[in-house]
Amino acid sequence: MTMKIYVASSWRCHHQPIVVGGLRDRGYDVYDFKNPGFEDHGFHWSEIDPNWKNWTTKQFIEGLKHPIAQRGFDSDMNALRGCDACVLVLECGRSAHLEAGWAQGAGKPLLIYIPGGTKLEPELMYKMAHGVYGSLIDLYEGLKTIPVSERFPNMATINPKRHLP
Repeated sequence: MTMKIYVASSWRCHHQPIVVGGLRDRGYDVYDFKNPGFEDHGFHWSEIDPNWKNWTTKQFIEGLKHPIAQRGFDSDMNALRGCDACVLVLECGRSAHLEAGWAQGAGKPLLIYIPGGTKLEPELMYKMAHGVYGSLIDLYEGLKTIPVSERFPNMATINPKRHLP
């Protein structure tokens, strides 16, 4: 069984594709919100309105109801619901933190990667994560420390006698 990882980050984070690629190279099944499927390059507000950056509050609320927004949300939420762990890659914004918080609240292990040189304020609530890591090697090692019961919570139900390393 391959661990499914949801990588939560920002479109602007240049570390995100490095993390996605590194995890995939190590055999993990990784959801990449920038490329969630064949010829699917993720959700962009500009698909709804090229002038989205100048929306009023009312336009923003209406934009959330748009079918394109719903498809993007469904894609991300289905992957988040189906993941075994979530990796939050900094620097990132509100959406990624909501995704990470949802995963943690749903009982999924949360790992936070803070690349060297990242400028940020300390965040006390990061203590709820399985671990906070400053290097990719440490992040990869941290994933190995997640107990099998947390990585695959339904394993006992699926086949209680199956042995996993």
